[in-house]
Amino acid sequence: MNVLFTGARSGIAKSTIDRLLKKDYTIFLTVRTDKQLKSIEKEYKDIKNVKCFKLDITDNEDRKKIEKLDIDILVSNASVCYGGSISEIPFEYVRDNFNVNVFGTFELIQIVLKNMIKKDKGRIIIMGSLAGVMPLNFMGVYCSTKSAVNTLATTLKNEMKLISNNIDIILIEPGLYHTGFNQLMAENKYDWMQKSSYFKKQIPKIKAKEKLIFELFEKEKLNSITDKIIEAIETDKPSFIYRAPSSHVIASKIYDLLNR
Repeated sequence: MNVLFTGARSGIAKSTIDRLLKKDYTIFLTVRTDKQLKSIEKEYKDIKNVKCFKLDITDNEDRKKIEKLDIDILVSNASVCYGGSISEIPFEYVRDNFNVNVFGTFELIQIVLKNMIKKDKGRIIIMGSLAGVMPLNFMGVYCSTKSAVNTLATTLKNEMKLISNNIDIILIEPGLYHTGFNQLMAENKYDWMQKSSYFKKQIPKIKAKEKLIFELFEKEKLNSITDKIIEAIETDKPSFIYRAPSSHVIASKIYDLLNR
């Protein structure tokens, strides 16, 4: 069985991949840049069932690389994050965030689905986020991309059921985990906010609140979410949505009730 991961360099994806290595899969690992490619090629050079290549999902030529691949399971994990207030974040960051997390993701899914529909079999696993249902201040652009992903995945699942019972659309919604991704999103906005921002005087307060949030919520080990992804890959009858950790799922439900 052939499994393709996008955004395979680190974090939740790597944790999941490492658990699949000794199983009977051919695993295609893809990353956005040549530098990242060198890193994963070095990491997995001695593992015969792993094939690595560069796949920038926003690049049309790169996407063509998978047109002839027979992919049984796509784990669509590629994602970028930019922090900053909606009132002032440079729109080049907004565009790149949506280009990768939404447009590139679903353009790639369309390509993979074409062959799955032809053979009437396949599985698309899409990495959403609980941030899509529980947005955080100064991370609204990223959260809104995940909200869009959640909506598009739901719609795609319902549409696929009209033409096939053998193509599964699955949405994974992780909470906060300590992979470095959240810190990157929190910190990258200060490069420009320190120079000019409506919130310049409040930066110390914003940083302190973010630090507190991460310290409180990033305590869960990655296996609570990788268990869900492994189940989504291997079970005969997958659920549509998998969420973890449970404490964050409860928090998202409380958030939803309070903000209706």
